[in-house]
Amino acid sequence: MTSESAHPGRTRYVLFDVDGTLIDAVDNQRRVWRAWAERYGLDPDEVYRVALRTRPTETFAQVAACHDPGECLATLHALEDEDVRSGLYTAFDGAVEVLRGLPPGSWALVTSNYEHRVRGRFLRTGLPVPDLIMDAAAVEEGKPSPVPYLRAAARLGAEPGDCLVIEDAPSGVQSGLRAGMTVWGVNGAAAVEGVHRHFESLREAVPHILAFASGSSGHSVLAA
Repeated sequence: MTSESAHPGRTRYVLFDVDGTLIDAVDNQRRVWRAWAERYGLDPDEVYRVALRTRPTETFAQVAACHDPGECLATLHALEDEDVRSGLYTAFDGAVEVLRGLPPGSWALVTSNYEHRVRGRFLRTGLPVPDLIMDAAAVEEGKPSPVPYLRAAARLGAEPGDCLVIEDAPSGVQSGLRAGMTVWGVNGAAAVEGVHRHFESLREAVPHILAFASGSSGHSVLAA
């Protein structure tokens, strides 16, 4: 069961998704998948539609079943690494403010990407990097499994009920909810099903996130 109010007097923690939540990487992802599709002579638009719904290995199975999945993944990784080095990235409005406003050790990143790419993107956008980045290599099960968020909480020494998850996608929302955490959605045109609160933008959520972390937010801030 999820909790919409953390235990009073105890440290509160904020766990952020990265792509689509703190960093606007939609154009970058589209470019990477377009380049990947063109390498294999596939329709870029169709490949991207599948990639939005599935993990890379599942995407390969659907759109490039006749190709070696290991080779497909290596090609994708190479394109993503090049994009980190040369692509243009933008942090969502409010990202710098909220991350710099949180106490050290009270927040972490939980991403389906890899740590070296996240660090590269944060360096490019001027975002502060936390002590903990729970990436795809750190867990056996990715989102929507609760494992990524539960493991991040354990590494922080936090109870799930004291954690706030900030997400933009259905799989991440389900991951946080299954972990028994409070989950807020940001940066979407419509609320993702299941979130305790939804904000049209990260900027709109910033004061509420900081209030949660400080312990000054009452139940009224957390309630839908």
